[in-house]
Amino acid sequence: MRSADLTRYALAAAARGWHVFPLTPGDKRPLRGFTEWERHATTDPNIIRRTWTHAPFNIGIACGPSRLVVLDLDTPKKEGLRPPPPWDLPGVNDGADVLAVLCERTGHPFPTLETFHVRTRRGGQHLYYAAPDGMKLRNTEGDKGNGLGWLIDTRASGGYVVGPGSFVDLPDGTGTYEVIYNAPPAPLPPWLSKQLVAPPRTVAKPVRLALPDDRRGAFLRAAITGELERLAAAPVGQRNRTLYLAATALGQLVAGGALDQAEVTNLLEQGGVDIGLSASETRLTIASGLKNGARRPRTVAA
Repeated sequence: MRSADLTRYALAAAARGWHVFPLTPGDKRPLRGFTEWERHATTDPNIIRRTWTHAPFNIGIACGPSRLVVLDLDTPKKEGLRPPPPWDLPGVNDGADVLAVLCERTGHPFPTLETFHVRTRRGGQHLYYAAPDGMKLRNTEGDKGNGLGWLIDTRASGGYVVGPGSFVDLPDGTGTYEVIYNAPPAPLPPWLSKQLVAPPRTVAKPVRLALPDDRRGAFLRAAITGELERLAAAPVGQRNRTLYLAATALGQLVAGGALDQAEVTNLLEQGGVDIGLSASETRLTIASGLKNGARRPRTVAA
């Protein structure tokens, strides 16, 4: 799609009060240099025109500042993929089917489809709803077991979606995000709001490691405690990066022989899960950070 067309889509989203930012052309990732994409997201038409004239950037919509909650009802990434229990039932083939089963089990009606509705590149659906006032809702990923169900993701505060008009060409699917029902976002049903309430902010737990009771031990304990406190205080949108930086810093001490890798990994895994990151995302980020830190070992004098 041409830059001019994508500019129109970005301006249309901004006219609704939705904060947009550029994604890599043909991709779902924020454009390089937009790691703090939520802070950069804008509704300013002049900034949007200047940005999208440079290239046919895809469109990211930051859900938090846009006061949106988006249900992403996906389709299986592989043909014939069976749903996991408890969703392995006759007629359950995708995220929309799972949501229907969830509604039946909880005794609630299916969320209204009379809301802003987008068909995604692989035939899934994005259902846009207005976020409730006074509630901070979390992002979830159905495939990682922390969401509403299989193939249902949600994007709210600290999350973003690929906006309509964007064209994505990736190994798991190619296509355009198309508006199929153009209406104002309906209010998110209260029963879904309750299921998506973000967990309370966590406080870093005291570090309990077998460290020597001397100057060296005090330094190492302070180093670990400082990283865990920074992780616990990380704002939404910066949690994964904060975890990576903590793993890198402590990975230097592990590589230098000052700390035990298994103990550091356990502490960081607990810290990542406590702030709302998925277990799998936490493990991958920690492994990457420890590997990066190992390139610059750091020793601590006795």
